[in-house]
Amino acid sequence: MQKQASGVGRGKTKGLIRGLNRKGTRPSQSPAAAEANRSLADPTVCERCGAVYTRKKWRKGMRVSQILLGHASWAVCAACAQVASGEYYGRVLLEGAYVIPNQEPIRHRIANVAERAEFTQPERRVVDIGRQGAALEVLTTSQKLAHRIACELKKAFKGSVSYNWSDKDGSLFARWRRD
Repeated sequence: MQKQASGVGRGKTKGLIRGLNRKGTRPSQSPAAAEANRSLADPTVCERCGAVYTRKKWRKGMRVSQILLGHASWAVCAACAQVASGEYYGRVLLEGAYVIPNQEPIRHRIANVAERAEFTQPERRVVDIGRQGAALEVLTTSQKLAHRIACELKKAFKGSVSYNWSDKDGSLFARWRRD
């Protein structure tokens, strides 16, 4: 009796089984932000923040020529619309005795992280930073920015972080704590 080659035979290999399991995936495999931008003309300029949508991506800080502005479409980018409506996909709750007395450096660090993220990816912004009793709450337009903020707070100020992703809409609830 001869041995069968790996992956060939009666049963399916793990790769094939995993490849056929499509639970929770989108058929197009493109990011949700790209799905929302399908109807935009190339180039489109955001009326509020000045970001430019070109080659299927929003970019900020581009030098735009007069020729480009002459035939560009104008619209409100998804991030500006989210900020205006208060819609968020990332939430970071900052708790503990350390938070309120050190509020200023914490807010400064959050602003630096958000500014860096907004320059490279204009869709990622802080929607609101508010106080909830003895805690601060940071709301962001993307779960990735919330994750990045929580990571940076842990790195800069120590403490502990926990993450909870929602299965319904993919939002993130992160909790940073330092006593």
